[in-house]
Amino acid sequence: MVIMDKPTGAWSGRFSEPVDELVKRFTASIPFDYRLAEFDIKGSLAHARMLAQVGVISPKDFAAIEQGMAEILAEIRAGQFEWSLDLEDVHLNIERALTAKIGDAGKRLHTGRSRNDQVATDIRLYLRDAVDRTLDGIRACQNSLLDLAEQHANTVMPGFTHLQVAQPVTFGHHMLAYFEMLDRDHARLADARKRINRLPLGAAALAGTSYPIDREFVARELGFDGVCENSLDAVSDRDFAIEFAAAASLIMMHFSRLSEELILWMSPRFGFIDLADRFCTGSSIMPQKKNPDVPELVRGKTGRVFGHLMGLLTLMKGQPLAYNKDNQEDKEPIFDTVDTLLDTLKIYADMLKGVRVKPQAMRQAAHEGFSTATDLADYLVKKGLPFRDAHEAVARAVRAAEINKCDLADLPLDELQAFSPLLGQDVRAVLTLEGSLSSRNHVGGTAPDQVKAAVARARGKMASAGR
Repeated sequence: MVIMDKPTGAWSGRFSEPVDELVKRFTASIPFDYRLAEFDIKGSLAHARMLAQVGVISPKDFAAIEQGMAEILAEIRAGQFEWSLDLEDVHLNIERALTAKIGDAGKRLHTGRSRNDQVATDIRLYLRDAVDRTLDGIRACQNSLLDLAEQHANTVMPGFTHLQVAQPVTFGHHMLAYFEMLDRDHARLADARKRINRLPLGAAALAGTSYPIDREFVARELGFDGVCENSLDAVSDRDFAIEFAAAASLIMMHFSRLSEELILWMSPRFGFIDLADRFCTGSSIMPQKKNPDVPELVRGKTGRVFGHLMGLLTLMKGQPLAYNKDNQEDKEPIFDTVDTLLDTLKIYADMLKGVRVKPQAMRQAAHEGFSTATDLADYLVKKGLPFRDAHEAVARAVRAAEINKCDLADLPLDELQAFSPLLGQDVRAVLTLEGSLSSRNHVGGTAPDQVKAAVARARGKMASAGR
């Protein structure tokens, strides 16, 4: 993008001296808000169509505005539009270019509106589009997770609490946990879209306008669900942007958790998975290295998105009604949050397809840490022993196995019976990894049949819901 300096102050009639050059650069938003250009044009065309509809401008003026905007849009898309720092923002740049093309008709476009309600509309249009793309990105990642879960519905791995071996689960079950996180993210963002999708245009600077505008007409033209009902709130509200940033932060938090696990699992100390080479880098000094840079960067960029959320909250916390120049600072964090989130979703949807699981390493790890101890306690409870007594008996058995440097399943039956005479020959089936998995055969459980059923339900749910 090329930004030109031209002596074309937009409100020189009010001031006795030109704006200081440093102030001009300090206050200008065009270096970043040019990204709103297509949304600004879309909103302006709907506004102009409404002005013509109610008779504020002539059909001839509207036709000229429509033609001029089409030419400007083509120039912007081709990278040929010259942006001026003197014109401060995307709105004035486009309006001045329009006036240069079509004359007085271009000057009439701003009738009945302010940059305050104009920028609020542009941001909502931009965020609505970003939400729709994010929803699609979440679904793509969920599909990749479901593919992994289906492929590994029977693949045993240790489940962890406190990062210590807890109970056996399947890798498919583990992936479905992230599917559920993303499903909540999807629902949360879809709900936030309802509050984004309200039209501020028509609030003008803060009090509305004396022109006979039709706000509902503009809302329909732009695909909004309705209008913002208070003009003061319409121009000063940024709740919708903060809500998006909060939803984005939760999404990134979930991917950061998954990133942490992928990083650990790829380490030789775990050796559970490998990532495709295209998502890793090497070392400038150590030729053997294969570093999981993408998950590490996602983990790092999560903090960046969290920071934007806190920045937006802090930006708004002290503002009196209505619009204040502070609100110019909302755009860069919003833009960067959208970019970071969409890039993360896109790369993760592909990276998950390249995860190579190492079942033997997972199985070996599941045998460590006495992961079937809870199954042994449950066995004793089913034989009539109170749970607390069963817990104590198994804890003593674990201590014995630890001293003998063996698994519970390797202890002779007579030694096991020393901890409880209720233990019989059938206890061997309970102490196997497969026995542990299959016993969790209920909705939400880790039994392979339940994992397969959960995958089927999830695919059906997404198919019926569309986006």
